[in-house]
This record gives sequence, structure tokens and C-alpha cells, in this order.
Amino acid sequence: MVDAEAVFKALADPSRRRLLDLLHERSGLTLNELCDGLDMRRQSVSQHVQLLEAANLVTSLRDGRRKLHYLNPVPIREVHNRWIWKFEDPHLATLDTIKRRAQEHAMTSPNTGTVPDYVYTTYIRATPEHVWHALTAPELTSRFWGHAQVSDWTVGSRVDHVRSDGSGISDAAGSVLEVDRPRRLSFTFGDPAQVDDPTSELSVVTFEIDSHRDIVKLTVTQRRLSSLEEWQSIGEGWPSVLANLKTLLETGDVLPQAPWEFHADERAARMAQNG
Repeated sequence: MVDAEAVFKALADPSRRRLLDLLHERSGLTLNELCDGLDMRRQSVSQHVQLLEAANLVTSLRDGRRKLHYLNPVPIREVHNRWIWKFEDPHLATLDTIKRRAQEHAMTSPNTGTVPDYVYTTYIRATPEHVWHALTAPELTSRFWGHAQVSDWTVGSRVDHVRSDGSGISDAAGSVLEVDRPRRLSFTFGDPAQVDDPTSELSVVTFEIDSHRDIVKLTVTQRRLSSLEEWQSIGEGWPSVLANLKTLLETGDVLPQAPWEFHADERAARMAQNG
């Protein structure tokens, strides 16, 4: 559940809203880069970022010595769904839809530039070892993901995303880039036919596992995406997969229906439109 009070408090300050604007324009900024966008001391910017992180509006990841910050729009969306939508005038909602579609059309124009990284964070009542095991054990990944993640999880080894129907077909594959059990796991992810092609550039999936007392903060980042359509598609997939993982670890069983089925019609319609 989103802490609506923390979200409203975080959004009340114009400097914090400006920080969210900066992260919306460009993801993965360091604190120094955020300071450049505000006429404010580094300590003050750091305090604002901490409040945004406490409201789960910003999530951060370590990249070597750097700490990168990313926008997490989920709490704002959930606050909208809980509080704002019921006060909207239907005519205003129609205008908003027209505006949103126009913006989406602009985003998909040839001059869009680099596709942003996708970042999603969830919190699980579990230990880091339990989360790590769930992410790397084929029998568990096949339960909450619908595919078994098959690898020996050593750097340089192959990763196969194998269907759980017994066919043995790998729908996606990649290579292990980083293993820091039980804190960080990174691998490439894409078309199995391109794994051994040195000229191909597969996307990179990274799991960050942080713990605090009895809970785990799990953050997944997928970068080097090929298009905004791919970014939108995985934006529907990752929340479904991680919701299933969270349910499995906290209750011992997955959700009664595959959560990605919620978006099956939308995905099929988008594929038909793109086709």
C-alpha cells in the first residue's frame, strides 16, 4: 500500500517537484547532476532526495562508486487512482486522453533519442537469500515467471529463459555479467539467436537486493532497450512478475491467476497495430 501522506508531503515542495521533473527528463542521475539542476546546496538537495526516497517516488542504485537515482511513478499513479480520479470531470478526462495520445505520438517520433532505462522496486517480507534463490532456481522461476531461468550463474555463462510447458524452448537468453550473492545479479537478455553475435546489443537486466530487518527491497532495472514500445511492454510485465514473486515468498504460493493476463488484450492489440 502506498503511504499517501508521505507522497503528498513529498510533492508539496516545489524543489522536490523539480527533482522529479529532472528525473523524468533523464533517468539515472547522480546527486551532483541533480544539484546542477537546482540552485541549492548539495546537503539540501540530498535531504530532498531522502524524502522522495522515503515516499518511494525515487529509487537509487549503486553503479560502482556512483549512486544513480531513478523516478518511480507508481505511487503517484496509485494516489491518482485512490483519490483524484473520482473528482475528474468526464470532459476534462477526454481532453486529457487527447493530450496524452498526442504526447505519446511525439515520443515515438524519429527524434526521440535514447530510450530510458526501466526501473521498478517492490518490498518483500523475506531474506536476501530467499529472494536470491527464487530469482536463480529454475523450479521457482517457472512458478512465478512462467519460464524457468536456467544457468549455473557464473560470470560469462549463458542464461536461458525456458518455457515451463516441457517443450524446452528458450524464448529469451543472455549471458551472466555480474554475480554478487545475495545482493546483485546482472545479465543480458534478448533474442537467443543473438546471444553469440558480437555485433548485437541485448538489453541488460539487473536485480538489486537490499535488506532492512525483516524485509527486502528488490529493484529490477532493464537498460539498453531498443524502443519505447519495448519500454512500455516491459512496464506491464515486470510489475506482474514481481507481484507473483512477492506472493510466492510471502504465502508459499503464487497468485491464483497469472497477473500478466490482465494485459493480454492490450498486448495483443498493440502487436496487431504494430504488425
